[in-house]
Amino acid sequence: MSNAYLTYAAKRLGQAVVVILLAYVFTFVVVSILPGDPITSVLRNPQNGFSEEEIAEIIAAQGLDKPIIVQLWHSLSGFLTGDLGISMRSNRPVSTLIAEVLPSTLILASAGLAVALVLAMLVAYGTRFVPKRYGQGLLRGFPSLFLSVPNFVIGLVLIHLFGFQLGLFRVINPDSFWATLFAAIALGIPISAQIAEVLIANLDKEAEQEYATVARSRGLGQARLFVSHLLKPASLPVVTVIALTIGELLGGSLITETVFGRTGIGSLVQRSVSTQDLPVLQAIVSLGAVIFVLVNLAADLLYPLLDPRVKILGGRKRQPTTADETSIGPTRVVTP
Repeated sequence: MSNAYLTYAAKRLGQAVVVILLAYVFTFVVVSILPGDPITSVLRNPQNGFSEEEIAEIIAAQGLDKPIIVQLWHSLSGFLTGDLGISMRSNRPVSTLIAEVLPSTLILASAGLAVALVLAMLVAYGTRFVPKRYGQGLLRGFPSLFLSVPNFVIGLVLIHLFGFQLGLFRVINPDSFWATLFAAIALGIPISAQIAEVLIANLDKEAEQEYATVARSRGLGQARLFVSHLLKPASLPVVTVIALTIGELLGGSLITETVFGRTGIGSLVQRSVSTQDLPVLQAIVSLGAVIFVLVNLAADLLYPLLDPRVKILGGRKRQPTTADETSIGPTRVVTP
């Protein structure tokens, strides 16, 4: 591993830390200025039965009686040490509440990403081999169709067809294999559209390169040309697209969980918003920001390792000129 790559990795890691801290501060400020009073809506709700002495103790324990800058420092310090605070609603550690529901959301998000990758690959493969008279143009229109249909609409259609009509899964058992699979399909179809569009565009671009022309002149068939020469360079930008769609994948998971009745981060967010449980909201939004930043950091660090055509000079990735191109294909470098 070269010194240039280590310098680049250290620089990107530092930038990621700064972004995470700024995202946490921004989230804290936004959540703090939301309309409504969580003390009145939660603690002074007659149904909860708190006395004024108990309310004062809870307010002091949460630090809500201190200036906003002190609350921010206390909250940020706890976040950096793994202490996400105590839920105002259930009086349980926020980290425990998240740990109980996070695995379900991660399973759904991972399955949705797998569905998106498989579907995008099939559509892109079809655009290279299906003749135009047999529907190649229709396949090229699939990404636009997938992107235009919200995942909750797809979820409702899948529940009606495969849940109620065909009985492949029961709505009252949303964590079963078939229910999880169809929830992943509903989540993955819109995500696959962005991946397929990038993959198709890059396959078309790579097919026009000189190395592809040379390969065809040597008698390589379409299938071997696709697998051995076109697929890898065309797939590399998908790494960046996947990193950028992580936020949409997590957001779509929350909606899909609600549609399929799954217990996950989505249900926890819904309860926290309705009760204005600020510590839980703060922790969930910050966790989403951390995941998004770390995934994009991993994509930036993996790209030079996956693509030998990427050059890092002085800790930065440089966009090559035409002179950097060789007979086997262009050298591709993306500036951060």
